[in-house]
Amino acid sequence: MSKDKDARHQVTLGFQGGGGLALKLAEKDAQALMAALEKGGWHDVEDADGPVRVNLAQVVYVRTERDEPKVGFGLG
Repeated sequence: MSKDKDARHQVTLGFQGGGGLALKLAEKDAQALMAALEKGGWHDVEDADGPVRVNLAQVVYVRTERDEPKVGFGLG
């Protein structure tokens, strides 16, 4: 299996009124979520731990990070 295929994105959704939801999404699910944000409404995504249904009309921010291997100390 390809490492890129297995790579997950850490996606954090922030909601009106506070609170957030941290998700680990496959590439295709992260892209589908970003595309669906413009439409709003309810959207189903497949998190690493199972399915999640999100009301995108309540999302005020999205933060994404790609999981990348980190080895060693003092990198940078």
